[in-house]
Amino acid sequence: MSRFEKEECFKIFLMTDTQDIELLIKSRTPIIAMESHEELRVLTTLLAIAKRLDQPVFRWSVTDGLQRLDIKLPAQSLDPAAVLRHIKKHAQIGVYVLLDFHPYLVEPVHMRLLKDIAVSHGSRGISLVLLSHQVELPGELTKFAAKTKLALPTDDELMQAVREVANEWSQHNEHTAVKAKSEALKILIKNLKGLTLRDAQRLARNAIYDDGAITASDIPEIQKAKYQLLNREGVLSFEYDTAKFSDIGGFRHLKTWLEHRRDTFYGVTGTEQFDQPKGVLLLGVQGCGKSLAAKAIAGSFAVPLLRMDFGSIYNKYHGETERNLRESLQTAEAMAPCILWIDEIEKGIASGDNDGGTSKRVLATLLTWMAEKKQAVFLVATANDITSLPPELVRKGRFDEIFFVDLPVEDVRAGIFDIHLRKRQLVVGTFDLPALAAASDGFSGAEIEQSIVSALYGFHAAKTELSQQAVLDAIQNTKPLSVLMAEKILYLRSWAQDRTVPCD
Repeated sequence: MSRFEKEECFKIFLMTDTQDIELLIKSRTPIIAMESHEELRVLTTLLAIAKRLDQPVFRWSVTDGLQRLDIKLPAQSLDPAAVLRHIKKHAQIGVYVLLDFHPYLVEPVHMRLLKDIAVSHGSRGISLVLLSHQVELPGELTKFAAKTKLALPTDDELMQAVREVANEWSQHNEHTAVKAKSEALKILIKNLKGLTLRDAQRLARNAIYDDGAITASDIPEIQKAKYQLLNREGVLSFEYDTAKFSDIGGFRHLKTWLEHRRDTFYGVTGTEQFDQPKGVLLLGVQGCGKSLAAKAIAGSFAVPLLRMDFGSIYNKYHGETERNLRESLQTAEAMAPCILWIDEIEKGIASGDNDGGTSKRVLATLLTWMAEKKQAVFLVATANDITSLPPELVRKGRFDEIFFVDLPVEDVRAGIFDIHLRKRQLVVGTFDLPALAAASDGFSGAEIEQSIVSALYGFHAAKTELSQQAVLDAIQNTKPLSVLMAEKILYLRSWAQDRTVPCD
């Protein structure tokens, strides 16, 4: 046993979830459609199943023709129609894996030959496995077929993959052992979950080949690379820069609420009796820090932050929008534990029939996922307009809590001035923060920041230092949103008074 293996105490039992596939073959399902990018892993799995069932395995590809895998025999160079005619006429009981056959399914002759094989030979024990990254069967074949996917690698398989990469590195470095502590290794395996075995090996190789060690410092880069592999459609964005609650003023109730649920979110021992936190809806006045709070939640939990762009999800073709949403939610689950942030959610699922029912189907897909998700994906949705949100979304139980983000009170405004003055390397002691807070009554956090920015530009042009009076002048020259949209804000506050929890 290598030194790498001695440093961690996990016992390896290499297992693959193949029961469903084996059952389909044993039950003599004529056509099995398998979607996977892991061609080699699927073939290895099928060989193991066929060996237990004492059946031969054949593989066909357009480049190599038909060949038997369990024993060495010369390959037969057959085109798609010829291989199907061969199976129909001469095939023995066994498993026939047709690689990347999906482009040929549209041909009437190929479809008819597949149906002939299913009708005449299916009961004899011939299984045609159509293996590709995506397989859409024509309607004529669906009654003879079953569709399945190979399960993603287990923790044990991922551990074995990391060991193989470590041994590979050791052999190329004068048999020097990879440095790896048990805790760092566990964190690495946790972050490789949701990937194919090939992709997991690639990321493990990136971590190990960098410095010959597995450490906690490797995890952020692993998370970024994992996200890029999973989010090929570009619907989600990985927010690299999260925040801290010390960067924003107020939100005291929200901070406390999150602290009470931190251990349960992480699955700490002793919290098994508690329900996994679902998420929160942050409703409130524009510019009061809802987006920054979403970043701060990810920062406080120290997990990746994924932002969903509803604009990228919507597609003009029927059904594509819902598919984009489902794939995005699957990506979020594969990135778990993580925060999924949907900004201005009302713009993506506003009620109405002007889009042919697409928004209603999107809402149904989202609600189903919220009710059934098992992974540690904490949903943070932000909204400015409660009237546009469908009642199904805001009813009790959808979110753990609905927090109302109001205009900051005086002491919070003083704290916001302090934060933004320090952010710009200004000497806070030269400013009267209580006076600035009193003068900015009705201002949002964004408007407070903008008053400092405006004053700074003016004094930079005059080549003088920023003063208290300059900030006061900027405040007096600003008409805040609470004045410009007083009626809307009053209605929002009135609605939220008995229906939400104040953030501060």
